[in-house]
Amino acid sequence: MTAPLPTGPAQVAGHLAAHLATPGPPAPQEAQEAQSLSRGAAGIALLHIERAHTGHGTWRQAHTWITAATASEVSAADTAGLYSGAPAIAFMLQAAHASSSRRYTAALATVDTHVAALAHRRVDAAMTRIQQGALPSFLEYDIFSGLTGIGAHLLRRDPGGSALERTLRYLAALTRPLPGDGRSLPGWWVGHDPRTRTSARYPGGHSNHGAAHGITGPLLLLSQAARRGITIDGYLDAIDTIATWLDTWKQDSDAGPWWPETVTLNDLRAGRPTQPGPARPSWCYGTPGITRALQLAALATGDTARQRAAEQALAACLSDPAQLARLTDTGLCHGGAGVYQTAWRAAQDAITPELDAVLPHLADALARHTRPQPGHGPGFLGGIAGTALALTTAARNAAPASGWDACLLID
Repeated sequence: MTAPLPTGPAQVAGHLAAHLATPGPPAPQEAQEAQSLSRGAAGIALLHIERAHTGHGTWRQAHTWITAATASEVSAADTAGLYSGAPAIAFMLQAAHASSSRRYTAALATVDTHVAALAHRRVDAAMTRIQQGALPSFLEYDIFSGLTGIGAHLLRRDPGGSALERTLRYLAALTRPLPGDGRSLPGWWVGHDPRTRTSARYPGGHSNHGAAHGITGPLLLLSQAARRGITIDGYLDAIDTIATWLDTWKQDSDAGPWWPETVTLNDLRAGRPTQPGPARPSWCYGTPGITRALQLAALATGDTARQRAAEQALAACLSDPAQLARLTDTGLCHGGAGVYQTAWRAAQDAITPELDAVLPHLADALARHTRPQPGHGPGFLGGIAGTALALTTAARNAAPASGWDACLLID
């Protein structure tokens, strides 16, 4: 007789973790991918690190995955970012080092040196680009590959350091129009499409609004830093510029406010988006990620009206069956796990009661729809490791002990 599948968040999380008990031998061509938070061993290690911190797993098991992530030479090349290479490894080790432990202290100190140097090089290149008046790529500033993601790690690891200070100063500069640009485009306007390619659908590029790749990511980092008392000249103007832009492009519907994923030059000229209505709710591009950023911006600046509006918009989105039906997977990036973790974090800071009311339904739906099966990868960002982490939050109703969701900048 087949054993019944688990149904509760804790049981499903344990079931998923059991499927990721030990790493398999990597193929030679996948050696660098092990350093990926998105798909590799570094991201899966976060699940076992969290379980070790909370007593649901062992440090021996976590160490097995940490070792797998660091089996090859760690890349500190200029293409490294929070989700790959040295910053990813540093984030993973910091997660293990959390809670005032001394685990991996020496290794973390070594990789910290490379991450700080990388941040300085990346800021130098970005500021040179700004001075030249060229449009950026979002690989320069986004969470996955850019300076916002690197800054997310620096905020946890070296909040008083010059690398974070310079990163925040760069992000403030990013919010100002390019010098000599007569098109009145925001400084974060990119010259490519959402896949970083030239596309007929995006002549002249676009403004990306997603938390993963767009201007919502810098808003998250600037707001998170300000909440912790880490500010630079112009930070209030930078936060207000981004938040006001998002307010301008907010759209109203019977199901509540929503935001277009992108704004093109044609949208800008028309003053309205081509996108006809809300897409799927998600951390990466949808209303959950954007409203969490606006909530954090409001908390950083003491704007209770903006905070209340952000929380009500998020609650409306998560109470709309039509939007929830667009969730087709259970991952962190664009699935139910990311929606739950974002909503849980927002609920902890909320001044309105609606978010607490939707959490049980979200947790139940996530647990019911999560099953390890072909097509569901093992990774952190889109696979079952990330889903298990969000279910662990639901089961414990407590903030992650390892701080793993800081790599989403929603913590």
